[in-house]
Amino acid sequence: MAAPKTQGAVARLEEGGGRSRSEVGGVGYEDSKDCILEPLSLPESPGGTTTLEGSPSVPCIFCEEHFPVAEQDKLLKHMIIEHKFVIADVKLVADFQRYILYWKKRFTEQPITDFCSVIRINSTAPLEEQENYFLLCDVLPEDRILREELQKQRLKEILEQQQQERNDTSFRGICMFCNAEFLGNRSVLLNHMAKEHAFNIGLPDNIVNCNEFLCTLQKKLDNLQCLYCEKTFRDKNTLKDHMRKKQHRRINPKNREYDRFYVINYLELGKSWEEVQLEDDRELLDHQEDDWSDWEEHPASAVCLFCEKQAETIEKLYVHMEDAHEFDLLKIKSELGLNFYQQVKLVNFIRRQVHQCRCYGCHMKFKSKADLRTHMEEAKHTSLLPERKTWDQLEYYFPTYENDTLLCTLSDSESDLTAQAQNENVPIISEDTSKLHALKQSSILNQLLLQECLKN
Repeated sequence: MAAPKTQGAVARLEEGGGRSRSEVGGVGYEDSKDCILEPLSLPESPGGTTTLEGSPSVPCIFCEEHFPVAEQDKLLKHMIIEHKFVIADVKLVADFQRYILYWKKRFTEQPITDFCSVIRINSTAPLEEQENYFLLCDVLPEDRILREELQKQRLKEILEQQQQERNDTSFRGICMFCNAEFLGNRSVLLNHMAKEHAFNIGLPDNIVNCNEFLCTLQKKLDNLQCLYCEKTFRDKNTLKDHMRKKQHRRINPKNREYDRFYVINYLELGKSWEEVQLEDDRELLDHQEDDWSDWEEHPASAVCLFCEKQAETIEKLYVHMEDAHEFDLLKIKSELGLNFYQQVKLVNFIRRQVHQCRCYGCHMKFKSKADLRTHMEEAKHTSLLPERKTWDQLEYYFPTYENDTLLCTLSDSESDLTAQAQNENVPIISEDTSKLHALKQSSILNQLLLQECLKN
């Protein structure tokens, strides 16, 4: 899993590597900062960074510069610009401060090239215009072990904090919606908001740092911001009506700011709660019995090329297009010898022409599909296909409609070529058995037997 991450970081560095030295260093140095940093896409600081006692700031690994713990991005930017040093997947580091302090010590003991991959940018330029960047990532076993240890330590601290909050009976909080005050355990307030105001942020036992979580939500409401869509309103009454009518009394699940308040986000290194839940589902499915007795398959309906008619089977759709529009797709396939991909291109070509209200037979354009359909049926243009080179183009490999079920039913086998004959109303006349003796005499079997006897 680590290798693709490294390649991604290298690719982003090489994207910035095509610039000349005057852009990266020397003249125009200030302007070069954005040029270098933009493709690297520095991540946001991870929530819940633990601060070591007596160390309110984080030092640079290579110099004496210090940066506040909350301003992690500034340190990362400094190390990239000043020291050409990049940390891959820094957002997955559980304790950024301890991580930096560890590597600061290690780089004083051994050269940086013993730990980092060296990436040369402007590699095709003259030697004096080339520059080296150093990439530290978890491909290095030591870095991987360090990240895992920090993750375990963080998980231990989080579980201890969660247990403390679960047992705490000195909690005091005010409801964000009715201003009622609650004392005792945090679950009393959370259950009240869920039951009385339909505002549910999850089970109390799944939440950590609950006081900070509630303060964050209260601050957003004080700033007249909806917790779900995060739009800002002019006054509290407008906000209240909006959240009630739109049923927005819940938090935005896509806002990563809330991740640090849920224990599940600390369980595995580099995995979000969505990924953890997906793995849990797969594990449950593996242990289920293969009982598909209650499975009900709903047939996918295919849509006609010229109108809105839908059919449950492709055979019915072929019959409809031939009867209603005089368009025989099977016959066209057989006469032109179309393989599967050519059929796909033909269908997509017709779909696009009909969508654009254009007759592919005479190239006339109409105001509506109904007018186009009337014209093509009256002028017999549905079967008047243009030359192969018109529709047998690469651009028609791409479907006009993403959910075009007809494309999934096409086949290049010979078996479906007989479907047309099966669908035609061919009369079947039974043999006259009233003159059975004469029928036997005229049977072709007698001729075959005679020929076989002559050969012997």
